[in-house]
Amino acid sequence: MPKNSKVVKRELDDEVIESVKDLLSNEDSADDAFKKSELIVDVQEEKDTDVEEESEVEDERPAWNSKLQYILAQVGFSVGLGNVWRFPYLCQKNGGGAYLLPYLILLLVIGIPLFFLELSVGQRIRRGSIGVWNYISPKLGGIGFASCVVCFFVALYYNVIIGWSLFYFSQSFQQPLPWDQCPLVKNASHTFVEPECEKSSATTYYWYREALNISSSISESGGLNWKMTICLLAAWVVVCLAMIKGIQSSGKIMYFSSLFPYVVLMCFLIRALLLNGSIDGIRHMFTPELEIMLEPKVWREAAAQVFFALGLGFGGVIAFSSYNKRDNNCHFDAVLVSFINFFTSVLATLVVFAVLGFKANVINEKCVAENSEIIIKLVKMGNISQDIIPHHINFSAITAEDYNLVYDIIQKVKEEEFPALHLNSCQIEDELNKAVQGTGLAFIAFTEAMTHFPASPFWSVMFFLMLVNLGLGSMFGTIEGIITPIVDTFKVRKEILTVICCLLAFCIGLIFVQRSGNYFVTMFDDYSATVPLLIVVILENIAVSFVYGIEFMEDLKDMLGFAPNRYYYYMWKYISPLMLLSLLIASIVNMGLSPPGYNAWIEDKASEEFLSYPTWGMVVCFSMMFLAILPVPVVFIIRCCNLIDDSSGSLASVTYKRGRVLKEPVNLEGDDASLIHGKISSEMSSPNFGKNIYRKQSGSPTLNTAPNGRYGIGYLMADMPDMPESDL
Repeated sequence: MPKNSKVVKRELDDEVIESVKDLLSNEDSADDAFKKSELIVDVQEEKDTDVEEESEVEDERPAWNSKLQYILAQVGFSVGLGNVWRFPYLCQKNGGGAYLLPYLILLLVIGIPLFFLELSVGQRIRRGSIGVWNYISPKLGGIGFASCVVCFFVALYYNVIIGWSLFYFSQSFQQPLPWDQCPLVKNASHTFVEPECEKSSATTYYWYREALNISSSISESGGLNWKMTICLLAAWVVVCLAMIKGIQSSGKIMYFSSLFPYVVLMCFLIRALLLNGSIDGIRHMFTPELEIMLEPKVWREAAAQVFFALGLGFGGVIAFSSYNKRDNNCHFDAVLVSFINFFTSVLATLVVFAVLGFKANVINEKCVAENSEIIIKLVKMGNISQDIIPHHINFSAITAEDYNLVYDIIQKVKEEEFPALHLNSCQIEDELNKAVQGTGLAFIAFTEAMTHFPASPFWSVMFFLMLVNLGLGSMFGTIEGIITPIVDTFKVRKEILTVICCLLAFCIGLIFVQRSGNYFVTMFDDYSATVPLLIVVILENIAVSFVYGIEFMEDLKDMLGFAPNRYYYYMWKYISPLMLLSLLIASIVNMGLSPPGYNAWIEDKASEEFLSYPTWGMVVCFSMMFLAILPVPVVFIIRCCNLIDDSSGSLASVTYKRGRVLKEPVNLEGDDASLIHGKISSEMSSPNFGKNIYRKQSGSPTLNTAPNGRYGIGYLMADMPDMPESDL
């Protein structure tokens, strides 16, 4: 190319560069005006990105180190103490093996769809419970606050149970175990067994008197139980240290807290199967009673167990899934975790009834020996003829079968005089039918069975360490359901918030470590969560099905890479809301029919007695339910009536659809050129998505929801009217 041609080209290039600079300078001024009327959320530098990345992905947001860590966290949260001491009781009570059928049906109809729903919205929106429901509809933002309140109520008393387990764990390093025998009382003349213990049992006495030092009613405080106060403090310190860095710290602990219980359950199952009578317990548990299965009460209790077993409504599921990658297959996670939870419940039931079968066999042998001595005395006294006793019977080494044969013969021969003989039938089934739940199973029945184990301290240490880990796994999810939404919404430091939350919970939790504390645990367990959580989940279902709408299925397809089965759409839209509403009504009716009260331990009688709550106790019960649900109507009224001015940090009315945002027409002062000529940037507010997910622009028409009922964020780039190039 000739030299002069190069000079000409360079001059032309310089002119082009200068023209581009002019264009950019003009574009900057116009762009400022454009940004003033459009939505900008936490934009550090302008990037041509997908709206979902703009709205949901935060560079600083932590993520799980691995998929296994996330699955273990969800399993640890859903698999808790209820799997060990609630499910076996319900199974035994409601038809044995036949109970598994309604439970499985309801797991498919209620459990998996709703669990999938919570996993999906958490992963899709990448916020805690407050941010998720704010994003879907600001009027329903109170759902997230209600979840946080319920989580806090549950955390208050749930950690007390972990404290009890820590106490028993610390006392298990003794041979023999301290609850193995009734204590002896000495006076000036002789030594005798503690009367309260003699009337009940060694394990029952140790639980009520040594561990809890319980008072006779909820009105008798009795002061703090210092042993349990220390254990409660230790439990909150462990939770605080594990949660202080969020999933970065708690995620690593999940490897132990989630897997260790399975190791213990398998060890207990193998050991129990080698004990005499364990098969009797398992056979009793799985013997189906089909007639009981048809009762409505069975289905109601199965639905409630499915609901609470998966941790629905607490916000922990949403919080954990919000740290996932956007393309994670949460449908697979929902099915996997749900069935792991179910099989864990079955495994725990096998262990419980194998151990209880062994315990029943030991008690039955003692019963046979005592009643055989009575029969021998009656024969010697002549009350029973020796001739009616079969010749092959040897009372010095009599078996349960032989005793039952003798018992039946005597009952037939001495039909009228039989009640006066005071003989017991000594049936293993009678003992197994006394199965208990909750703290009675863990701290009384199971501890009594372990005293008969060889190397009982070892098994006691393992059992209570398992309870501690099961409790901690659920506590991590519960606390995450409080911390994550607040951090996402108010942008506070997670470390400071975690310490404050745990310290406040410990201070309030001192009411549970009074001598009357066990009665408060019962109160909170019965009233603080059941009805409020059902209401929360019903509102969650409605928010996704009717407010988010059919577009949620499209978002799931974009997120997962495949279209979820239409089965979920029909479940979310029709079946689940109806079943949840039925469960809510049934729970309220059952609560109304059951007199509000608690089982108090009466020292003189050495037995439990049902007492009604005092007036102030009733006020506390209903206040908890009221406070838990109160955020829902409060936020709804505030947003509907615009009682709080959000104009400085609100989002414009927009519609999110398949990764793009469509802006609703907004008349800005009637100026067609307002997109170009606007206020200077210093006059603009800086909206913060984390703090205000919804806002109404001043001057814009009243528009509380987008056409598809959702709120999104992004730029006005889709479905704009075609414009000639000259106008651009």
